[in-house]
Formats: sequence, C-alpha cells, structure tokens
Amino acid sequence: MTYIDADVLNLIERLCQRFQQLTGRTNVWLAVQLTNLSIIAYFVWAAGVYFGSADLAVRVFLTLFCTGVFLGLTRTLFKESVEVSESDAYRRVAKGLRNPRRLRDAQLRVSFLTLSVLLAFFALSLLAAPADVRPYIAPHWPRVLLTATLVVGLTTVLLYVLACDPLPPCVGKVAEWVRGLVKLRPVRVRV
Repeated sequence: MTYIDADVLNLIERLCQRFQQLTGRTNVWLAVQLTNLSIIAYFVWAAGVYFGSADLAVRVFLTLFCTGVFLGLTRTLFKESVEVSESDAYRRVAKGLRNPRRLRDAQLRVSFLTLSVLLAFFALSLLAAPADVRPYIAPHWPRVLLTATLVVGLTTVLLYVLACDPLPPCVGKVAEWVRGLVKLRPVRVRV
C-alpha cells in the first residue's frame, strides 16, 4: 500500500506544481482554499439538513457546536497566514529538504485513501441496489454522499496536497497571459 501512496503522492505533487506554474499559487495556498471549501460546505450542509427540520434544542446545540468549531479553527488552523507557510516551504525547498509530511503523514494518508476507496465502493453498491430496497435508501443517499465526499474525499486530497513540495516562487502563466491581453487592448479616446 505504501507504493500506491507514493505513486498517488507523486501524481498529486506534479499536479500541484503544474497548478503553481499556471497560477503562481503554491500547494499551501491550495490546501488553505480546500480547507475553507470543506468548512463552508460542512456548515452549509449541517445547517441545511438539521437546522430546518429540528426543534429548538437541536438548533441551539447545532449553533453552539458550529460556533465552537469555528472558534477552534481560528485559533489553530487559521492562526498562521498563508504567506508565512509558503515562505517556510520555500526556505525548506531552497535548502534541498523534502516536506516532512511525506513520511510523517504516510499512515494517515494510507488510512484515508483506503477509506475513500471503500466508501466509493459502498456508494456505488447503493446505486446498484435492487428496486425493492431503493425506497429505504433514497432519503439517506444525499447525507451519505455528502458526508463521504466531505469527510473522506476532501480530507484525503488535503493530506496529499499538504505533503507536496512547491516549486520556487514564480509568476503564473495565466497572470502573464492576462497582462498581455490588457496591454494589447486599444485605448479609446473620446473627443
């Protein structure tokens, strides 16, 4: 399984480096954006699923829980800026050192990768369920799919993205292309 993890990690690293060449943004920036996406999607999902159909006690609990999670994230995950994390990664790469998460998080990545594959198989088997069972599965299908996607899918991708090494700082090709288009645009003068 470690060979599969290494191959997936190398593939994701090539994709992150290609993303950096195109946009000028590193895998650290991408990881922060994926984290933000997963947090927003989770809160919207929790509010949509439970807030509208629950009584007052559940709504209060859900509000307090989401507030607590958000405060915890602001004191831990969002404490350090993206620029500081990127500069640390650039310094490490300039010294010729690899990302320590490549080895440190290997078991965690393998566990989440295995869980992702198993949940994908489970979701596909639910789709192929016999017709007489589908009415019992249908009400729960959106929750199962969204939970598997958020918890396992995004977390797995995030673990791989965080273990990648960025390229040296560069201006993205897309930004250069846009600047070239702006320079070519004729200026109209009104008389």
